Amino acid sequence: MRVNWDVLLIRIVFTGILIGAGYFLRPIAHDVRLSVIAAAALAVAIIFFETRVRRASLKTLIGAAMGSILGIIGATLIGFLITVQGALPSDVRAYVTLALLLLMAYVGLMVGAAKGEFLDLSALGGFLRERSQRNVKILDTSVIIDGRIADIVETGFLEGMLVIPNFILRELQQIADSPDAHKRNRGRRGLDILQKLQTKHGVTVQFSEIDFPELRDVDQKLIELAKQLDAKIVTNDFNLNKVAQLRG
Repeated sequence: MRVNWDVLLIRIVFTGILIGAGYFLRPIAHDVRLSVIAAAALAVAIIFFETRVRRASLKTLIGAAMGSILGIIGATLIGFLITVQGALPSDVRAYVTLALLLLMAYVGLMVGAAKGEFLDLSALGGFLRERSQRNVKILDTSVIIDGRIADIVETGFLEGMLVIPNFILRELQQIADSPDAHKRNRGRRGLDILQKLQTKHGVTVQFSEIDFPELRDVDQKLIELAKQLDAKIVTNDFNLNKVAQLRG
């Protein structure tokens, strides 16, 4: 499993800053140990949330944002009614309002994220048209080694952005380093095709560092990346093509 050292370093620094803030500021009743533990727990929670957001599709993010906003608006209105009625003591009212805000924001976030895949993003107009004009396509190992992709690009039939994930590049390198002469030649041909694609007009070749360490299967990684980038997968693999169609 490849480690993205830049991201790891940022996360370590971020965690250190939060722990340092907890140690020096001592927000929990001036208790150093509890403050440090709380800061570390907060850092872990934020990093976990960040990893989930990075893997989420555009529809999921929009759905989650809309659901959370609606939840906050609903909680604010209910809190206003509670305040106007004045049926609760002020200290209890503050806790109830905060609890409602957190609860409804969380429920809205989860429901919106779950239902986000049903959104019709064509309503976004110009942004979506600009995104579709990028015509993002992800190349898998089979189509790169096949080599005909370079000829197709040469004819102008294939345009836009061609994304090569780093996990595909690593797979090509492993094939190129294989002790088997046939595999080694296929891997080296794939690397040559990538160099050739970079010189073609009409397409932009981009290497993506997005990875999914929790997934071991390369095909599953390709499908998740395609969902995240709202891209199409270009492949000669019949099984991958069928699974990708089923997964949307």
